[in-house]
Amino acid sequence: MFIATNRFQVIPSEAERFEQTWLTRESHLHELEGFVAFHLLKGPQAEDHILYASMTIWASKADFEAWTRSEQFRKAHAGAGQSKPTTIDRPRFEGFEVIQTIKK
Repeated sequence: MFIATNRFQVIPSEAERFEQTWLTRESHLHELEGFVAFHLLKGPQAEDHILYASMTIWASKADFEAWTRSEQFRKAHAGAGQSKPTTIDRPRFEGFEVIQTIKK
């Protein structure tokens, strides 16, 4: 498995708009081979930002890479960054190959 994350430092006054953008968008992830799950995570608040992370779980790194080259990826990200900024900086991508999984 492969887990892809993007970390966002969201301006506190823009948090509601940031969340609504994610909650109302069509991701097209379910259309892709190897897609397992998506999570939008809200983390701690600092003085100047609230930490958020998006996390997708894929059957393999190759499946994730195919997503980044797909028409669905282009559709899901169309218009990104064209409105008033909600974040302090660009998202920070981190990718992880799963080496151990423990389930109940």
